[in-house]
Amino acid sequence: MSKYQAASRQPLYRAAAGGRAASSLPNARSDRRRLDPGKQSVIAPSGGLPIAIKLFLIGLVIPWIVPLGPLNLSAYRIVLIVALLPCITMWAQGKIGPVRIADIGLHLYSIWAALALAVIHGIGPALQSGGMLFIEGTGAYLLARCYIRTASDFRSMIIFVIKLMMCLLPFALYEWMTGEKPLLAAFGTIFPTVEVTKMVPRMGLWRVQGPFSHSILFGVFCGSMLSLTSLVASKKSSTRALLVCLVGGTAVLSMSSAPIAGVAFQIALLTWNRILRNFRGRWKLLWILAFIGYLVVEFGSNQTPVQFYVSHFTFEQQTGWYRIWIWDYGSASVSNHPLFGIGLGDWARPNWMASDSVDNFWLLTAMRYGLPAFLLMSLSWLSLWIAVARRKGLDRTLRSYRTAYLICMATFVFVGSTVHFWGATYAWFFFLGGSGVWLLDADAGRKEDPVPSGSIRDRLSAKPASRRQGRAALPQAGGLSA
Repeated sequence: MSKYQAASRQPLYRAAAGGRAASSLPNARSDRRRLDPGKQSVIAPSGGLPIAIKLFLIGLVIPWIVPLGPLNLSAYRIVLIVALLPCITMWAQGKIGPVRIADIGLHLYSIWAALALAVIHGIGPALQSGGMLFIEGTGAYLLARCYIRTASDFRSMIIFVIKLMMCLLPFALYEWMTGEKPLLAAFGTIFPTVEVTKMVPRMGLWRVQGPFSHSILFGVFCGSMLSLTSLVASKKSSTRALLVCLVGGTAVLSMSSAPIAGVAFQIALLTWNRILRNFRGRWKLLWILAFIGYLVVEFGSNQTPVQFYVSHFTFEQQTGWYRIWIWDYGSASVSNHPLFGIGLGDWARPNWMASDSVDNFWLLTAMRYGLPAFLLMSLSWLSLWIAVARRKGLDRTLRSYRTAYLICMATFVFVGSTVHFWGATYAWFFFLGGSGVWLLDADAGRKEDPVPSGSIRDRLSAKPASRRQGRAALPQAGGLSA
């Protein structure tokens, strides 16, 4: 968003800086202060969710695979390719706020991944696979970075995704009960779609794949919305409870242990935040308890903390043990190929481990592209999330949005230790990560939400104005508070 676009979307601040009009407003002095474009765009009301964001989000749930030469283009990839150059231009020109450490780190991650692929496989695969990795990852991050610039944009995006999920829900329920794939069948009449995955039912019910490549990805996509729905989508408790139940229930239809564990993880954090909402040190206390739990597992169990987690948060014990073996042999692969990894090739493991799947996003990143790629990506995200968590001066609403964002990101870290993100879910993760950067540009001068119109304090502060200007002064002050 350019500084001119940001200015056009904030009539309140433009009026406040306009001289005579500003003098009649109670907060004219604070509103006249000079704000940079990034901060202006955050606190201004939004004119609606940008079309690029809508097309990208719709593209995530369209399962088409359009072959174009050696490339397989999905709907969301086409949107990211078209939007990539404008987003890079806006970012490079500083029109979306200052350059962040995460911006540089994620660019370097994509470059290193392409370099690793070139070393292992040659220039051709590096350009094709590395380029698509950049588009799906850094491209999705920049899309959110450029077009999610206000609290209103953030909320509108979340509501739009909830609507998409509600459109998917009837088809998901049908697939859950029958095992049929109505979405893939319907879209497949026009273009090729992602492959159909048939799996053994669990508890007599089918695992929902939806428009994604696997039921796990469907569960991760839907489940990642729970904290955002709870704290951002609606202020009405009844509406909020209904939406949370629908979002969480849709994720459960995947019948996959990792997404369901992610839903439970978010519910636990939301409950903790709710119960201890008046205690400022609640998150520090939680970190202390988590560290104590880590020590208990480390010294009181014959399993490492990673082994303990992957073996207990699964539907089937055999699946848990298989993930432990993946961790053991995958870690050995990283130790043997620490710099550039093994690329897209197969990894060393016993013959009885027939599947080449690695159910760990963070581990597979290090296995494929080396430890530098893993460190660049993980440290970039950590730098962003820590900066958002330490952001001062936010009002009550923005603090709630921040909590929702950070819980969502923590869920991806948690779930990513037992599943791999690829395709639409990979792009969704990077997009969500970029959708919270606007919190760093929020106006630090804002304090708590304005006092509701009609309160005792509001009426007392309006009395002097009413004597000088008459009864018309009261509606003006109430309008600004609203």
